[in-house]
Amino acid sequence: MIQAFAFYLFASILVAAATLTVFARNPVHSVLWLILSFFNAAGLFVILGAEFIAMLLVIVYVGAVAVLFLFVVMMLDVDFARMRAGFARYLPFGALLGVVLVAELVLAMGAWSAGAIALDARAAPTPAAVPNIQALGTVLYTRYLFIFEAAGFVLLVAMIGAIVLTNRQRRDLKKQDTARQIARRPEDAVRNVVNQPVGEGVTL
Repeated sequence: MIQAFAFYLFASILVAAATLTVFARNPVHSVLWLILSFFNAAGLFVILGAEFIAMLLVIVYVGAVAVLFLFVVMMLDVDFARMRAGFARYLPFGALLGVVLVAELVLAMGAWSAGAIALDARAAPTPAAVPNIQALGTVLYTRYLFIFEAAGFVLLVAMIGAIVLTNRQRRDLKKQDTARQIARRPEDAVRNVVNQPVGEGVTL
């Protein structure tokens, strides 16, 4: 009873928040509704027993993507009225894309209701006593280890490329020379005995 109530509560809030994300006029409000959608989707995954996916939604999407996008929207002076000017021009393409997505959802639901999908013969069934996080980690770091490392390498290259592309050389900034600071000796910076004349300032 409690599980069914929690499911309908999370599902209804998720649908409402997703709708408001699309139809909100203020982009900041859209991002806030998106964060609420992620939290309710994480609640649904917890009910289904997929704690790892729920944790990914909260940590990765809410903690990184949505918050970063929120700060970008709030900090950048974007003319959203100008961006909405071409809405009617791209409406047919957007409608076509929506129809394709709906067709994919219908096909996926039909395949799910048709019966169980044939599993790989080499994959052993996971015991019920093993948590899904442990089972997923075992599969990732044994069978799909090289693919997992390749995905991490691709993300690393993308991150380095983004840093290189956005790095701008400014000549009006004073940069810190770490090697010069490390090589500096104490006798070059400190004078222990100074015979300072009376009435004169200190010479550095």
